[in-house]
Amino acid sequence: MQSPICAMLGIEFPLLAFSHCRDVVVAVSKAGGMGVFGAAALPPERLEEELAWIDDHIGGKPYGVDLIVPNSFAGKGEAPASGTPAIPETHLNFAAGLLEKHGIEPGDMSAAMEARQSFGDNMREDGAAKLLEVAFRHPISLIANALGVPPPLMLELGKRNNVPVAALVGTRDHALTQVRAGVDILVVAGGEAGGHCGEVATMVLVPEVAAAVEAVGATTPILAAGGIVTGRQMAAAMAMGAHGAWTGSVWLTTAEAETNPVVKEKMLAASARDTVRSKSRTGKPSRQLRSPWTDAWEAEGAPKPLPMPLQSLVSEPALRKVDKLSEGGHEGAKALATYWVGQGVGLINEAMGAAQVVQAFKEDWIAACERLNGFIGE
Repeated sequence: MQSPICAMLGIEFPLLAFSHCRDVVVAVSKAGGMGVFGAAALPPERLEEELAWIDDHIGGKPYGVDLIVPNSFAGKGEAPASGTPAIPETHLNFAAGLLEKHGIEPGDMSAAMEARQSFGDNMREDGAAKLLEVAFRHPISLIANALGVPPPLMLELGKRNNVPVAALVGTRDHALTQVRAGVDILVVAGGEAGGHCGEVATMVLVPEVAAAVEAVGATTPILAAGGIVTGRQMAAAMAMGAHGAWTGSVWLTTAEAETNPVVKEKMLAASARDTVRSKSRTGKPSRQLRSPWTDAWEAEGAPKPLPMPLQSLVSEPALRKVDKLSEGGHEGAKALATYWVGQGVGLINEAMGAAQVVQAFKEDWIAACERLNGFIGE
């Protein structure tokens, strides 16, 4: 394919797969796309282990790494505090009450909170620098920042190592800011996306950003994201000005994915209306599978979510407990179980291997392009 994304990244098909699962990353890259490993929550030593495993199994195919270094969050610019930050009792009690209501003993989650603190540390520039040092010791072909303009060190290391730097954007203005900063690839994510997302729909955002980039004389390639789980959606996005697709949700139900099996079943049965965009998990708006857990945080009288990354110290330890118990058959935990996923979940109704998903994308993309060509008269 002649997409500039393929030429830039050395791949056959401009389909990128964001995943926290190394097996998905390897399978997608081997199938002709590119796997991008989500590393935001890992300490440097764990990232080293995961990337070494990928190197050993990917057969020299290109892959990328994704980090989260937001431009603003609670404590940004301050020296890291020792120990776990103070979390309001109202939030801790609310989370504990939700667990108890569903038959789960909250117990002492302080240890889990301390473990989760690595996520907050990684978002600071010094923490991100340690992850970047690990990432660039490996033969990565892409480095991406999931929130805001990449830190100067990421841009510098990308140029020094000839590794393209990508950044996710949710508005036209953010896209132009990234172009001015020197980002190599724009991941234009509509509000349908799973995880952190804005409000503007993919159908509007992609052509809006494409026109804005062209208007300033830039040639920065665009990856469309947000609700894209089929090849025909990818073709539509490329018709609107994108050069490929960045996907996440579609890999969550694959055989290789790390997703809780209970949540996989929920996703396969879900419709597009079974997701909610909320600050209650991380402190910034993110789309996730709706459950009694998400409903409770959105209900009247619920505590206002804490700023990122503090809200994660409340939600993640509790949801880790929910995941563990749900996999063991606990009914209350099965009801509460949730995970990030986009509105495209309504189009995912069959569990497949990651390589099969790539092939399905290719076939559907070709069929969509042939259908469009059929509308052109002689």
